[in-house]
Amino acid sequence: MRGLELHGRELSRLAISEITTFRWSFEEDLQHYQAAGISALGIWRQKLTDFGADRGVELLLHRGLRASSLQWAGGFTGSEGGTHDESIDDACEAIRLASALGAPCLILHSGSRGIHTHKHARRLLRTAIDQLLPLAEALQVCLALEPMPREVGTDWTFLHDWNETLGLINDVGSEHLRAVLDLYYWGNDEKTLARLPELAPKLTLVQLADARQPPQLEPNRTPLGDGNLPLHSITEQLTAAGYHGYFEVELMGEEIEASDYHDLLRRSQQFFDRLPTT
Repeated sequence: MRGLELHGRELSRLAISEITTFRWSFEEDLQHYQAAGISALGIWRQKLTDFGADRGVELLLHRGLRASSLQWAGGFTGSEGGTHDESIDDACEAIRLASALGAPCLILHSGSRGIHTHKHARRLLRTAIDQLLPLAEALQVCLALEPMPREVGTDWTFLHDWNETLGLINDVGSEHLRAVLDLYYWGNDEKTLARLPELAPKLTLVQLADARQPPQLEPNRTPLGDGNLPLHSITEQLTAAGYHGYFEVELMGEEIEASDYHDLLRRSQQFFDRLPTT
């Protein structure tokens, strides 16, 4: 599996998700991230598609930047309006795009349970994974399942806890199926925090955010350091437990929308430099 091999701080583990700089275009993201000294970014498919996928891959490589992830594919339960086969075809296209970008992982959202029983929704997801894995393994792209708490994530996924998510990953038994840990959703969940040493080997991406309140349907993320999530302790535990991937800053909400993006990049970088990630 394509991974992030680091020696000291030779390569920074900091990445910025393009969702954070929502108002900027793909081209502006690359320009401004590079100017800020940020060398990796989480690619948002919508921005890349708007710019042109082939042109975008070429520009990313030309600038010498790295992709930390590609976001997203999924909707295997039909929640996005397509058929099961259409969602799998789209995910195959996304895997190929992630490979072209050099992204270590493709984030997957299962789709909501909708009208299905939980058992049937799980079967739809498992069938999709089984069909996607041969391509993902051949192209060295990790499929990254993203669980979300039930209170805020039912439109995106039926994976609402770590027991089911890890159970599925372990049942499949491939190094190319892992999970995403978004700290906005799980950074104040005591049960999750107690399992960080167990989770670390199963993660392919950690998304950094801060918050003053529990997760809401309308995201209320804050700049790193402005909330109350124990980010220092979390990153320390994950690193000690063997997590060696990117820490990808993903911020959104009213406060972020009103922010100066250049200042937000600078503050994110300064905060990250104080975290124990080596």
